[in-house]
Amino acid sequence: MTNEGGVLVRGRDEHEGCGFEEIRREVIHFPSLKTVLMVEKTIEKAGEFKNKRQLWTSLPKKIMYQTLLTILDYLEYSHKILIDKDGSIVWIWNPKLIERVIRSGTRPL
Repeated sequence: MTNEGGVLVRGRDEHEGCGFEEIRREVIHFPSLKTVLMVEKTIEKAGEFKNKRQLWTSLPKKIMYQTLLTILDYLEYSHKILIDKDGSIVWIWNPKLIERVIRSGTRPL
């Protein structure tokens, strides 16, 4: 994050087809922890959404679309979700599996 009102996020480079590049986006509204947890819970319960709009309309409370995009950037950066090339959003975070891997002595990636 920067302290100039923007945030450093990872975004899709649609012109080259694949890969990530770091971009800086102006953030008008930073989401509250309550909002981030609401989005996390919604994605985790469903497991997958076809696109961002489907997720946005499935949320129990209305939020600004830009706020949703900021939360999705954070969740993707923290490896809790995966956003596929076709735009589908999939919950991939599995803390129980990570705990088992750590206990077995294997180092996670």
